[in-house]
Amino acid sequence: MSKRKHKKDSPPAAVAAVVGEPAPGAAAASNTISPEDYRAQLHFLQIELVKLQRHFIGCGDKILVLLEGRDAAVKDGSIKRIVENLSPRETRVVALGKPSDRKRGGWYFQRYVAQLPVAEELVLFNRSWYNRAGVEHVMGFCTKDEHEEFMQSVPKFEEMLVNSGIKLLKYYLDIGKGEQTRRLADRKRDPLKQWKSSPIDAAALKHWNAYSDARDAMLLRTHTAFAPWHIVRVDDKRLARLNLMRDILSRLPYPGKKNKLVQPDANIAFEFTPECIAAKRLAR
Repeated sequence: MSKRKHKKDSPPAAVAAVVGEPAPGAAAASNTISPEDYRAQLHFLQIELVKLQRHFIGCGDKILVLLEGRDAAVKDGSIKRIVENLSPRETRVVALGKPSDRKRGGWYFQRYVAQLPVAEELVLFNRSWYNRAGVEHVMGFCTKDEHEEFMQSVPKFEEMLVNSGIKLLKYYLDIGKGEQTRRLADRKRDPLKQWKSSPIDAAALKHWNAYSDARDAMLLRTHTAFAPWHIVRVDDKRLARLNLMRDILSRLPYPGKKNKLVQPDANIAFEFTPECIAAKRLAR
């Protein structure tokens, strides 16, 4: 076995988690991670995701993961790493565009219902019905009455989903203003990322405080016992991706789970509580 191969298959940080040493997520949130350790831990977490998929296919589970957050909050990159080694027949990524005028006249949740998971399927929403609580509300794409009706209806809607057997996980990916500014500027410079740029990007920074207020109201009013919100801090892309994957794996049952490996860093991934706002645990 070559030295290079050995490093890939048996990295110190990843092996420590497997054999019972402190979990890789135990470092402080301010710490970064080397590219080598990142690739190694990602490799082991992707193996855990394959185990999870094998289990939910076998027992017919329906898993739905919602990823919300401001622009440039690593939603695309996180999803890419999650689904990279999963069976495409039982995995779907949903990223709906702007609805047509005809669809806007229908029940707000209707176009999302059509994308819900069936048995043996994992579905990840890259933004979801919570567009109404965020960008639609801030940018004036919905009326105040439509926004209020949504805020009152969404807990009931999600309770129906959970009662139907869907395992619903909701994540808000939280990015700081300085880091968002840097990433949006990088999009404009990088020809391979320019497809991500839109007029909404400039508005994201201009309306930073309004988006913060909308986020807080959304979390406070739609965090429930049956469909709780979880926060992932994403200023460090690598740690964010790893800890999002850990958190998903830690919350879903499957045989052969390496519990210490999938334990997220509580400074990076944690369940929302109203105290998070008062304690300034979210970006302002």
